[in-house]
Amino acid sequence: MTSAIHVDNLSFRFPTAAADTVHALDWQAEEGSVTLVVGPSGSGKSTFLRCLNGLAPHFHGGYFGGDVVVAGRNTRSNGPRELADLAGMVFQDPEAQFVTDRVDDEIVFGLENLGIEPDRMRLRLEETLDLLGIAALRRRDVATLSGGERQRVALAAALATAPSVLLLDEPTSQLDPLAAQDVLGAVERLNADLGLTVVIAEHRLDRVLPFADKLLAFDPCGVRCGLTREVLANLHNVPPLIEYARRCGWTPLPLTVREARKFVISPAALAPKRPRTIGGDLLLDVAGLSFRYDQQRVLRDVALQGREGEVVALIGRNGSGKTTLLRLLMGLLRPERGQIRLGRPICDTRGRPVYDIARSAGYVPQHPSSILHQETVRAELEFTARVQGRSADIHPVLDALGVGQYRDRNPLDLSGGERQRVALAALAVTEPPLLLLDEPTRGLSAAEKRTLGDFLRGYSATGRLVVVASHDVDFVAETADRVIMLADGEIVADGAPEQVLAGSLAFATQLNRVFGGTVLTLADLP
Repeated sequence: MTSAIHVDNLSFRFPTAAADTVHALDWQAEEGSVTLVVGPSGSGKSTFLRCLNGLAPHFHGGYFGGDVVVAGRNTRSNGPRELADLAGMVFQDPEAQFVTDRVDDEIVFGLENLGIEPDRMRLRLEETLDLLGIAALRRRDVATLSGGERQRVALAAALATAPSVLLLDEPTSQLDPLAAQDVLGAVERLNADLGLTVVIAEHRLDRVLPFADKLLAFDPCGVRCGLTREVLANLHNVPPLIEYARRCGWTPLPLTVREARKFVISPAALAPKRPRTIGGDLLLDVAGLSFRYDQQRVLRDVALQGREGEVVALIGRNGSGKTTLLRLLMGLLRPERGQIRLGRPICDTRGRPVYDIARSAGYVPQHPSSILHQETVRAELEFTARVQGRSADIHPVLDALGVGQYRDRNPLDLSGGERQRVALAALAVTEPPLLLLDEPTRGLSAAEKRTLGDFLRGYSATGRLVVVASHDVDFVAETADRVIMLADGEIVADGAPEQVLAGSLAFATQLNRVFGGTVLTLADLP
């Protein structure tokens, strides 16, 4: 079979780095194959993808050794512009690749630069909008879209040029489960129907494993590549279902719920083994909260409370109002009507500037780079403490989040997942009574998510409140004390994870879909 991508002895080192991010890698992808790239945060997955489309070294500079040949073109002599008709790429942060204001303009931008005829361009636009289910967004301003909607627009722009190779860097990290399924279903159809070669870096493996031909694992002990089940057998960071299957000795390893159910003699309906005793003082009180962007209603009459000792998760499909609610709580947006009280002592936020609210609440947005401004991680945390008039020891919080080794690195030189944890550390170092986190598991491996979950539970256990907006249902099931589901700007469910997630058509965990009952996590199984 012909190779769509051939990598020979590839090494790459960023200009200011002391060591190679990718080192002496030999690899190839056959035409029409799907390769899933896995590994912990900072292991080099995103850098590897940038080597495949010529951004490294033509944009990033640095040291580049070896050769990468994509559909017959060597990236040494062909940069991103010369590879644009062959390799489409969706970045971890889709906003980084937007160049126009309107959705339809963004999708056809690449076609215009490739000189596609107007009639064919219009046809490509319509096909791509329908393929990804975003026709209703075509005339929307990109700035008004939710994170998940932007991710789908970025994917549409990459697909519109009809590339032979598609490079995806965590394409579902901001998508709700149903939207993620739709997007990956579209990618799978393109692979099956058109022979599109796909290389996808992803941490939520359960979504991609069923149609991945091979795994390329970036591991501290070296890089491994092979058939999906073969590499999974010895991979450290795997989905809960795969971990349980290995524990039970199921062979072949089940990659889907349907395959796993063949091994289950009788479904379990076990009660969770995680007692929840929440009864602290009120730290958050929201009543009658409503908000709209221009004529678009986003939240209507939202009411909720949060107490000391709680980790509260916000879930819901893209555009349901989760991010807007967090921004309202932080004072970055002001409500159309309603009241928000928060902090210790609990106070009304009306009329209070953001810097004053920030003494009671810390907010980590979906894109943590927007709040990281200092030259080093150490300076970032010390700056936050100084602005808040606090004297804080920065080392414990960095170590607890697994980023202590980056104290003297520039935050913007870190991977997306590492920046997420550094941004959280920079806010948690002053120990605000309330932490607000928007999609904090982006870019994190399974082990790193467990570290984050342990930190958040420990933080809340000391008499504080954590509110997390997330599409990662496994993380929510393992970490949250309460789950609040938003739909169409309203709260439609509020309860313990086993009440809200178990049996859900969209938000049930993979283990729940296999075993049923109230089983959500590995802790619920013998």
